[in-house]
Amino acid sequence: MPLLPPIDDPGLAALRRWAALLDSAFRVPGTGARFGLDPIVGLIPGLGDLVSPIFAILILFHAVRLRVPRVIVLRMIFNAVIDMIVGAIPVLGDAFDFVWKSNEMNLNLLDTHAYGRRTPTAGDWLFVSLCILVLVGVALLPLILIFLVFAQIGSRIGAI
Repeated sequence: MPLLPPIDDPGLAALRRWAALLDSAFRVPGTGARFGLDPIVGLIPGLGDLVSPIFAILILFHAVRLRVPRVIVLRMIFNAVIDMIVGAIPVLGDAFDFVWKSNEMNLNLLDTHAYGRRTPTAGDWLFVSLCILVLVGVALLPLILIFLVFAQIGSRIGAI
């Protein structure tokens, strides 16, 4: 079965509607600021932590189906992971959801790169590389801190 162009893809159209509902359905009067149901649902313990990741997974499956380059899919995963990690922090995560619209960001990436319309740029690779470096740094930070604590304890014991 041949792939449909993105405009005619009913699955992609449905994802666009859901992303708009979650990220930008409402406008703050007197401003250009918009927000969706995501930060509101995020106030419900447990439920808010499930809605965004489930929708992010649907977008990622669609991106793979539309042959979006892997580096772009990885970038989409980072957007979703940032949303999930910060979104899990009480209060701060809910405030973050008002400005970090990962669903719309990921759909924009999908629209731009689906069907090979645009190949990944050096900026895409740089972004993914920096994200990987940050993740490695965050993963190593606890180990470094533990080493420093034990080194300090060892030097104090040796001084006795």
